[in-house]
Amino acid sequence: MTDVIIRRAHEEDLSAIVAMFADDQKGGHGDTTDPEAYEDYLRAFHMIDASANEQLFVAELDGEVVGTFQLLYTRTLTSRGSLSMIIEAVQTRSDMRSRGIGGRMIDYAVQEARRHDCQLAQLTSNAVRTDAHRFYERQGFARTHTGFKMKLK
Repeated sequence: MTDVIIRRAHEEDLSAIVAMFADDQKGGHGDTTDPEAYEDYLRAFHMIDASANEQLFVAELDGEVVGTFQLLYTRTLTSRGSLSMIIEAVQTRSDMRSRGIGGRMIDYAVQEARRHDCQLAQLTSNAVRTDAHRFYERQGFARTHTGFKMKLK
């Protein structure tokens, strides 16, 4: 899908991004388009936008936001102090799936990882998202670790 544009997200994109998350039946993150919650999303958007180590992107097609993902850069002492990229919150609008948009977003993320000289690009995916797991494997990712999470709120 060559007419998909990947670009940094703008505040004007926020409603479309939140709507994609709220439409996600498998994520279980409690996202909502309720206007009372908008300030929480706006505050988070500004924090991400101001961060030197985080970037929020959208995929745009014909002037509409049809996908989103976030990149986080982290340096650890392992692997001789290498830089790694974490790809987070990958979401394609439900009516636009299976059109190559997710592939374009992941390709872009991997190109950014290489441009920043990252040694590793990694992501996690909810265990119930078996279609997504096959997609990530087709994109060149391998299942190498088992992840653990602890809900605090």
